[in-house]
Amino acid sequence: MKIIRSIKCSTKFSTNEKKQKLSFILQEYGRVVNIFIDYFWKNSTQSKFELLKPIVDIPKTWLSFRLRKVAAREALDMISSSKERWKNDTEKLVKPVHKGRTMNVSSAIAELQIPWRTVEFDSWLHLASVGDKISINIPIRFHKHYNMFCLKGKRLNSYIITKDYIQFVFEFETGPKKNGKNCIGIDTGINYLASVSTGQQFGSTIKQKIEKIKNSKPGSKGQLRSKRALRQIIDESAKCIMSLEPDLIVVEKLKDLGKNGKLRRRLSKNIRRSIGTWNWKYWLGRLEQQCEWNRVFFRTVSPCYTSQTCSRCGHVDRRNRDGEMFKCQKCGHADNADINASQNILGRFLTGPYGAGYKPLIKSLVKA
Repeated sequence: MKIIRSIKCSTKFSTNEKKQKLSFILQEYGRVVNIFIDYFWKNSTQSKFELLKPIVDIPKTWLSFRLRKVAAREALDMISSSKERWKNDTEKLVKPVHKGRTMNVSSAIAELQIPWRTVEFDSWLHLASVGDKISINIPIRFHKHYNMFCLKGKRLNSYIITKDYIQFVFEFETGPKKNGKNCIGIDTGINYLASVSTGQQFGSTIKQKIEKIKNSKPGSKGQLRSKRALRQIIDESAKCIMSLEPDLIVVEKLKDLGKNGKLRRRLSKNIRRSIGTWNWKYWLGRLEQQCEWNRVFFRTVSPCYTSQTCSRCGHVDRRNRDGEMFKCQKCGHADNADINASQNILGRFLTGPYGAGYKPLIKSLVKA
């Protein structure tokens, strides 16, 4: 199995002159992308193979033909992404806008070169064929994560360029997914970041980190330090879960907790603010990334009523849960509420249409 990962390297070593030149190129590139977006939004061109000279020459610009073609491809990708995002709610579909902050290029435009006449940098990213006889060498110093990626994977000849950093793309071969039957469910919470169906809980300090961020002045150095500490807890929790050596991880599909989600009205304003503060998207992203690295299957299920359902008898009652304690009103089963919810999350997947190969494990979810 192959996975794609990206990593950023700072361009802070560039001179002010180079930064201004790069900003000038990015602004013009963004303007050209928006011209193509306007054209493709009104016309039926949907394939990158249709980007012939008459279309690529539409913008009046000093950018080279190669870079205009790159801009046209990005315009098509942005339109496709927008339509895919709102395919079930076409009323919210809006035309995307490129803000001129990024530029996606390949080896036809950019080339990583060994620096000459200096030992201060590890490499130059040489931009050629930009247009109007413009070329630029962006100095880069690699960090330990970049070097680690180089040892483990293959760097692709594509780059995302901004005025602050260069983003490199790597391809890794991880091998086939695991064939074992060690399945776990995970309930995401605020008191404990991760409660696992096996009974373990990770991220016990998550609530303290959240409160520290909420009480910090927005944009202050103290808040930035608190956010870094929070993300460190998230990263450590994801790695701890991998130490359980799972073959399948099932989590709640938390996208409905967003601003316009169906579950928004069921949560208090303070809870919604907390969810936004500790960034559940980052948590699930890190967990999924760890699954890809370790060849573990990653699946999601609906979170509806998982905290009110008894994992032993299946009885659903909002009175079953009282804070962090769960006690079934029907069979009397008692457990930690988050652990009970994580067992329901796993059970929901195993008893669903995609869990047929794991159904023998259902009995193990019920505690003796």
